Amino acid sequence: MKMDHRTEKRWENGRARQEEKTHGGQRFTSGEQERRPNRTDGKKPYGRPLDEKEKNGRSFGTAQSRRSEEGRRVDGGFRSDGAKRAFSRDGQKPQGDREKRPFRPDRQDDRFKPRDGRVFPPREGGNGAHTAPWPASNAPSAGRRVALETLQDIFQKDGYASLVLDAHLQAANLPQIEKRFCASLVYTTLENLIRIDFALSGFLSDPDSLEKRVRDILRLSVCQVLFMDRVPESAVVDEAVKLTRSVGMESLTGLVNGVLRSFIRGKNDIAWPKPEEGARYLSVMFSVPEWLAQRLLDAYGPETARQICAYRGRHAMTLRPNRTRLSDAQFEKLLEKKVWHSEKSGVLDAWRVTGVSSVARDADYLAGHFSIEGVSSMLAAEAVQARPGTQVLDCCAAPGGKTAYMAESMRGTGRVYAWDVHDHRVALIRAMMKRLGLENIRPAVRDATVLKEELAGQMDAVLLDAPCSGLGVMDDKPDLKYRVTAESVAELTRVQAQLLNTCCRYVRQGGTFVYSTCSLLPEENEKQIEAFLQAHPEFQTAPLPASFPESVRARYGRFGVQILPHLDDGLEGFYIVRMIRL
Repeated sequence: MKMDHRTEKRWENGRARQEEKTHGGQRFTSGEQERRPNRTDGKKPYGRPLDEKEKNGRSFGTAQSRRSEEGRRVDGGFRSDGAKRAFSRDGQKPQGDREKRPFRPDRQDDRFKPRDGRVFPPREGGNGAHTAPWPASNAPSAGRRVALETLQDIFQKDGYASLVLDAHLQAANLPQIEKRFCASLVYTTLENLIRIDFALSGFLSDPDSLEKRVRDILRLSVCQVLFMDRVPESAVVDEAVKLTRSVGMESLTGLVNGVLRSFIRGKNDIAWPKPEEGARYLSVMFSVPEWLAQRLLDAYGPETARQICAYRGRHAMTLRPNRTRLSDAQFEKLLEKKVWHSEKSGVLDAWRVTGVSSVARDADYLAGHFSIEGVSSMLAAEAVQARPGTQVLDCCAAPGGKTAYMAESMRGTGRVYAWDVHDHRVALIRAMMKRLGLENIRPAVRDATVLKEELAGQMDAVLLDAPCSGLGVMDDKPDLKYRVTAESVAELTRVQAQLLNTCCRYVRQGGTFVYSTCSLLPEENEKQIEAFLQAHPEFQTAPLPASFPESVRARYGRFGVQILPHLDDGLEGFYIVRMIRL
């Protein structure tokens, strides 16, 4: 019989007997533990002579003999300090002290895994001993697996990051710590995607030719190395290899391992663009498309453009009470009962909340006691100054946050007409008004670019929160900046102008017309209003309400105000202008 290092030879009564036994295990014969006979001839059962300590009256094979006079095990169980310690079978050295074992690539066991993290695939053929599935220890972390699946749906299926990530997290049912890690990994990768790709390009001959899943695995890994310093670099490489194998690309594990190890060695020598390179510098260092970086430079100058691109907010969720049900004090008491961390924002009745796992499942949210809404969105609705009994039109209303704000301001009286061109988005408004118990909202599927003649001149106030590029909230929605193109902005500005020219006709004489976007580009904002006022002299700009932050009101000019996150205490990037019909 061919014996390996785990086979032991035992000799008894002059006859050789061989048995295979897992190290540290116990032998059983016919269901009973085999007992070794005591020896009285000065030899241990293993055939080795007793040493001096062992000759001092100590026998073998009984429970009493397995403990020393001090009451602790000395023949293979505990060290003198009480810690567990396994001894080798030949009685020579504790296994933790023996020399390193030679690496055996045919053993799929963590004890035989080399330092560099390589894991060898099962061998084909043979007796089948190595064709079983990979053990759990060789599976990637669930958070990284979900992060990879999320990126694939975003990049390959054009999914929206927030929706795709929520769907994957709910399906995966991860522990809370894994959920947080996964969400952080996805959003940090998206926030810094262009910089990550630039860094990787120096270690790949043709990045675009890579299998898409492998490229995303490398992106996630480089993100951890550059931006998530709590993750050890060795763990990053090991998890990347496991992740590559888990998606059926065993042949590419060597490439992933090699590229990442080269990157870790050379990351400090990457030749990043310099500030004097202008748009290219902003694009690479802050992961903004180069055309957009140039637009921001042209609009704001180098310093402000850099601050806009570099801004990374706290990513807190903003809540506000349903003012038809709760006062500010009552809402504060409600928040105190939650496990969340909450603080008053200082603007209107908004609260910033962190530590929230799933607000959509919260009992108080489902009961309609509060809403989720960004502060700048609240300011756009606040600019309308909706009063009880008035008639208000929200032209592009879905998903309904501003509609609800105005309806609550009217204390359930009057009417808020809420339009959207898509039926499924109007369904969101209906669900919102049902949850909040707001009966003064009238949702409808309607194209706001087409005039409804019977309503012309009938509205006390009109809010046009126009469809836009959304670049003011790219910090919260980092995937958005990669979707927007110069061509899409040009089409949006055309639609915005059409909406302005149509929706202004619903405003009665002396009524209020508010235009807002969540964009940072002047062509969607100030330039639109400048052209509109030239074409419609019956309108003029009006002051913002005193409820607006002083920093915002101080910058309000002839063509409105641009809210910038880095200037306005983390408010979302928004443009707001308030006009009166003469």
